[in-house]
Amino acid sequence: MAQQATSRPVRTARLGRVIGTRSATVSAVVLLLPGGHEASARRPSPLAAAAVRSLGRSLTRAGQDDGLAAHVVHYRVGGWNGAEAQLARDAEWAADEVVRRYGDVPVCLAGIDMGGRAALRAAGHSAVNSVVALAPWLPEDDVAAPPEPVKQLVGRQVLLVHGTNDERTDPELSFRLASRAKKVNRDVCRFEVHSDGHRLSQHHSEVHALASNFVQGVLFGYPLARPVEDALAAPPPLGLRMPLASGFGRTLR
Repeated sequence: MAQQATSRPVRTARLGRVIGTRSATVSAVVLLLPGGHEASARRPSPLAAAAVRSLGRSLTRAGQDDGLAAHVVHYRVGGWNGAEAQLARDAEWAADEVVRRYGDVPVCLAGIDMGGRAALRAAGHSAVNSVVALAPWLPEDDVAAPPEPVKQLVGRQVLLVHGTNDERTDPELSFRLASRAKKVNRDVCRFEVHSDGHRLSQHHSEVHALASNFVQGVLFGYPLARPVEDALAAPPPLGLRMPLASGFGRTLR
């Protein structure tokens, strides 16, 4: 008797457990987008989720009293996979899911590495009002391929952060994208973390303080730190090469 063929279940994206406030009091949501690979059909690495979860804890610690919740987005697969842009599609699905669960609340997409690219690409979703991209992976310039789009960033507040010694994702590519984005949206800023690498581990506390201040400002209207205000107001390249000062955040609330 022939053995029946079994099909693999279709993988679906999902949101991780809520980080921060209880769902009944949620007034804004951060979707945390882990890093990934340029091409892969395998399951995402749990280590990537752990890295972005640490950022989520910092953000919700600062915004818990205001009703900020965060969820890690668990992708279907761990790869961007060319024109399929699967990580960005999963980020868009996650924004839809936030609307379904919490209603009309503002959403910030916060991604690291390939998750940073997904955050930038999915920013056109109607629920999204802001983007945080840490050490974003971006494709090399290719005359045969269209450049990474930026029009979806119009109307969003955007923060990019990159270590100058990053050997995994080229900081010059995030500067070029920020320069193009700034031409269509003045609410774009980019900070450089001098001497730090891809994980931004040497200035971990400063990076998280910067991201927290930005998120508190764009989601709840709190005053932005002076360096963030200056970076947003300054013309290129000044506001896109803003140095992140050592000790940033020690005097913030």
